[in-house]
Parts: sequence; C-alpha cells; structure tokens
Amino acid sequence: MPLISGRLLRRLLIAAIVIAAAIAAFLYATQTKPVAVVVVAASSGRVELTVANTRAGSVAACRRAKIAPPAAGRIEKLLVKEGQRVKAGDLLLELWNDDFTARERVSREQLGTARARVTEACQLADAARGEADRARQLHARNFVSAERVARAEAEARSRGASCAAARTGVAEAQARIAASRADTERTVLRAPFAGIVAEINGEQGEYLTPSPPGIPTLPAVDLIDDSCLYVTAPIDEVDAAQLAVGMKGRITLDAYRGKHFTGQVRRIAPYVLALEKQARTVEVEVEFDNPGEAKHLLVGYSADIEVVVLAHEQTIRIPTSALMPNNRVLVLTAAGLLEERKLEIGLSNWEYTEVKAGLSQGDKVVTSLDREGVKAKAKATAEAPAAGTAAAK
Repeated sequence: MPLISGRLLRRLLIAAIVIAAAIAAFLYATQTKPVAVVVVAASSGRVELTVANTRAGSVAACRRAKIAPPAAGRIEKLLVKEGQRVKAGDLLLELWNDDFTARERVSREQLGTARARVTEACQLADAARGEADRARQLHARNFVSAERVARAEAEARSRGASCAAARTGVAEAQARIAASRADTERTVLRAPFAGIVAEINGEQGEYLTPSPPGIPTLPAVDLIDDSCLYVTAPIDEVDAAQLAVGMKGRITLDAYRGKHFTGQVRRIAPYVLALEKQARTVEVEVEFDNPGEAKHLLVGYSADIEVVVLAHEQTIRIPTSALMPNNRVLVLTAAGLLEERKLEIGLSNWEYTEVKAGLSQGDKVVTSLDREGVKAKAKATAEAPAAGTAAAK
C-alpha cells in the first residue's frame, strides 16, 4: 500500500508539472507583444512659418516680347531660327519693301536738287544785296536816283526770299526722306533687347498680317530675355495677406527634384484672381538670390515657392508627422510604454512643429502613428527610422 501511494504521488507530481507547463506556455503565447514604433527625439533647431502656392507656378523671364512688324506684307527675308541668340537691334525679318526703298531714293535725289537750288538762289541773293549796297553808296554821291536804289533793294529782298524758300525746300526734302525711311522701318523687325528666339510663326514667302485691335493673333517672333528669371505662382488670398516684398523664400522645380534655390519676394499682385469659385488666389513673384544658378533653367518650367513668414531659431521641435489631433503626441518612456501627452505648440509647417510646453529635449515621440496597436499605455520598442526621412535629419 505505501508503494502504491508513492507511485500515485509521482504521477500526480508529473501531471502537476505538465499542467503548469501548459499554463505557462498558454500565458506566454497569449501575452501582448511590444509594438515596434518609429520614434524621433525632440531636438533643438529652426522652425519656420511658411506660405506655399496652391497650384503649380512656373519660371518666367523678366522680359518677353511677342513681336511683329507694324505693317503687313510678304516675308522677304527671315534671318533667325528658333533657339538662336540675338543682340539688341539685330534684324530678325524683313518684309518686301522695294516700293518704299524706291521712294526713299527719289526723296534723296530731290534733296540734292533742292540743295542745288539753295546754292543758286542764295548766291543770287548775295549778289542782289551787294548791288543794293553799291546803289545806296552811289545815291549818296548823287550818281544814281533814289528810284534806282529802291529797285535794287526790292531785288535784294526778292532774292533773299527766294533763298529762304529754297532752304525750306531742302527741309521739305529731308522730311520726305524721313517719312520714306519710317515707311521702310515699318517693314523690318529688329530685336528690342538681347535674348533667345523662342518661336517663329511664318516662313519666307508667306504673307504676314499684324494683329487688329482687340483681336490677338500669333506673333511673328517670340523673344525671351533669359538673363533674368523669376518664378510666379498663385498663393491663397488668406495666406497672401501675410506676405511682404523682400521676404525670403525657397524655389523648387519638378525638373530638379531634391534641390532648392533661395530667393525673395519681388512682387505681390495688387488684385485677386478668381479663376475658380472656391479658389481665389494672388499671383506672387519670387526672384532668385543668385541669378547665375538660374541661367540653365528653361522658361516655362513648373515650379513651387515657399515663403518664410516667421522663423524661430534653436527652439525645441518635433516632426509634424508625430502630432495627433488636439496637439497630442505619444511618447515612448524608459519603461517601454507609450504615454500620451498634450503639447503647447508654436510655429508649425509640414516638416517641423515648435514645442513650447509638454516635452523636454530628448523625449522620444512616435511618428509611426498609423501602425496597428499604437496607442496610449501600449508596450512598445523603438525601431530605427528609415534613412532620408525627416526623423533621420
């Protein structure tokens, strides 16, 4: 009987151990595992309040002229090509103008004739004045009559008037030459400034007609001065009220991702555009701080601007992605628990938010808020942030 009791005792002991092991395994399998979260330490740095455009802007030239000759006519000479650089005053194209040049030649010949008449008339006037002087001297000695003196003086005045009339003829001929030259200039197109020919509408031999008043037509030549570039972009009317000329900003372009150019506001339009009923905007222009950096850019590039309205230096900041509604964040404590905190914030942008109260420098805030199980009082472990994110900066 004692032997049976020992065996039974051993069996009971083994059964108890098995049951305890099963219970321990069950508890281990069902206990909550720590959630892996991405955290960023609150640090000291610069935080900016910025204003950005609502729709894509574009790179524009300080000077751009869509030009055509004042007169209509057939294109006789087309002296440039698209993409060609020209200097101020260079001849771009010329219409057929043989009739105007012929009139100018006639006017020049008439000028020569008028000058010859001046020479003839004025020499006769000088001779008549001399004859009148001699007649007066002879009359003083009683050699000629007073009637002879009167006739000589009348002749001198007549010849003088003829000389003056001949000089007027020269001025008239010169005016005709100027008018003929102006007519000729109406048939030529010259570059008003140095730049690059962006577009040409017309070919040699085609008939070119300038735009009638109020009816826009394609320009003969589109000329761009790409030595001076800026970016124009629409800003929401509410945000535009915070801007002022001279504010610093950044320019980014789709063609140069990952790179930004510094600039400053050069103009804020004095009116609001209402292209869409619910999107009233103000056009804002930002010029490049370093024009040399923009020389390789093309007019028309898609661009965005971000204007710095206010900035605080060396303030505690966290990634804006860590903020939850009502300015709350989750902090990973030293005990491995997620703790919810309410913050008092200051300046904020899409990248960083200033923290005035609620966090200390070095506190670890959670940025992976969209993961399952990330909530207050949950167990968590820190996961290294991905390279290149705001958390890694």
